[in-house]
Amino acid sequence: MQKVINVLAIASGVVSAAVVASGVFVYVNRDSIVDSIKSQAIEAVTGSLGGGLGGDLPIGTPDLAPAAPADAANIPSGGLGVPTF
Repeated sequence: MQKVINVLAIASGVVSAAVVASGVFVYVNRDSIVDSIKSQAIEAVTGSLGGGLGGDLPIGTPDLAPAAPADAANIPSGGLGVPTF
């Protein structure tokens, strides 16, 4: 029975040492860890933009132009006497 308790005590010591070593490692390398996470987050955000902001739309955007001019008769009156141009 004493041998089992000794094995458990040694295993507990090893686990405690591993937890302390992990904490020291994270504390010592916290700056590089934070910088790595920041760069990954920025890359994920800029990567989702689809290759940048410029050059994606054609100049003048002809696909957004109306097909035919709108009739003034189809536009309802606002009732406030605001002139439309």
